[in-house]
Amino acid sequence: MTAQGCAFWVTAPGRGEIRAEPLRVPGPGELMIRTRVSAVSRGTETLVFRGEVPQSEWRRMRCPFQEGEFPAPVKYGYSTVGIVEEGPREILGRRVFCLHPHQDRFIVPREAVIDIPDEIPDRRAGLAANMETAVNGLWDAAPGPGDRIAVIGAGLVGSLTAALAARLPGAEVELIDIDPAREGLAAALGCRFAAPQNARPQADLVIHSSGAPEGLATALTLAGFEACVLELSWYGTRTVPLALGGAFHSQRLRLRSSQVGAVPAERRMRWPRRRRLGLALSLLRDPSFDILLSGESDFTSLPDLMARLAVSPAGVLCHTLRYD
Repeated sequence: MTAQGCAFWVTAPGRGEIRAEPLRVPGPGELMIRTRVSAVSRGTETLVFRGEVPQSEWRRMRCPFQEGEFPAPVKYGYSTVGIVEEGPREILGRRVFCLHPHQDRFIVPREAVIDIPDEIPDRRAGLAANMETAVNGLWDAAPGPGDRIAVIGAGLVGSLTAALAARLPGAEVELIDIDPAREGLAAALGCRFAAPQNARPQADLVIHSSGAPEGLATALTLAGFEACVLELSWYGTRTVPLALGGAFHSQRLRLRSSQVGAVPAERRMRWPRRRRLGLALSLLRDPSFDILLSGESDFTSLPDLMARLAVSPAGVLCHTLRYD
């Protein structure tokens, strides 16, 4: 008999709904996963929800197990924690992480899931996809011990990146945000905090993740001579004005992009996605990352939640969905 699940679909820019999903019987080498938690990646997913993926990026922006096409209707998302409900006896009942859209039950190949260490709670495990992005950002930026590092934007990816950078020996990491309420978060993650106007100049490395053009402009003013400015934000269809005269040239700055779809060439052959996600989950053993879990609601409320986040995401870091 055919089982049935439910999945979230963006049905048109700015609108979404929960749809029934017929589920076939898993084949050899496949698993049926029953979802316990999924996490909303606020930055990318709200761009998708608003229909702001540029046509040039429709193919590259596809997530694993996506259905439909941009701008809509499309089933999108990539951070799910679940239980193996059907599959080989030796893995039944295991908690696993999977890069899959928001759906209460789904079928994937065995190699698409990775076991979650016992000491990591479900909601924290939902940070794995964003943690992988933060790891890749540091690989691209290549900071060193003792560096003065400015991270602009205390959202989810920026906070994870700053927390990892703060673990470098002797590194001085300043997390910069326009919201003074983020000061406590910075302290909990081992970083200094500053408003943009009070940030320390002459940084050895500046990482920008605010998603705002003004933040990138600030990044260029904080970078020291021949420093790197790493861009972790993604702007979708928006055009970003940037003044590249003056200090940008005289300071010989480097502006570099980072995107988790590809890792640096020197690691590409040795670090497939499965190994990267395993590293991300191992880093999430640290309970200090629970401070990034900013809200929780039922999966069935996701259409209304996405509509709110797309208009006013203030205060949201990682919002998780629970499934009955």
